[in-house]
Amino acid sequence: MPFSELPIEKAFMLVEPGPVLLVTTRSGERNNIMTVTWHMVVDFTPTIALTTGPWNYSYRALMSEKECVLAVPTVDLAEKTVAIGDCSGSEVDKFQKFGLTPLPATGVKAPLIAECLACLECRVTDYLERPGIFILEGTRAWIDPDRKERRTFHANGDGTFSVDGGTISLRNLMKDKLPPGV
Repeated sequence: MPFSELPIEKAFMLVEPGPVLLVTTRSGERNNIMTVTWHMVVDFTPTIALTTGPWNYSYRALMSEKECVLAVPTVDLAEKTVAIGDCSGSEVDKFQKFGLTPLPATGVKAPLIAECLACLECRVTDYLERPGIFILEGTRAWIDPDRKERRTFHANGDGTFSVDGGTISLRNLMKDKLPPGV
């Protein structure tokens, strides 16, 4: 047999989701940022599922304010992104500590992050307590068309990351299956 058994507790590493994201929240007068790797697109509207829970400082803001911004960092922000996830917003102003620029969003109080490739303003539509999943509805999307670095990075689940490389187009094979506007 060509396979070796992988311990089941490591199986998640085979299907880790999309790029590492920075999630901003605002509670009262305080902005915060958390790093997340466990999220997924649920549909094209877009609806996004994001995993976190009461152990995380941002959880309280997500529960009370019912909104956030998903910011997409690129590989040049990888070290900062990991460091952001390694400290708590209850103890530090992460925008100040990591030299990031909060920009006003249009439809939510949580800020965009100027240094990121893209940002998605979201509203919390549901929270599934047992798995700790927030269901988010994207309400407005922003992208920096002039940003030179566009490669995102993905968690492998073991402290290593994969970096996006080149892009191939197979649209001609999917012409009847692409969502409207793509």
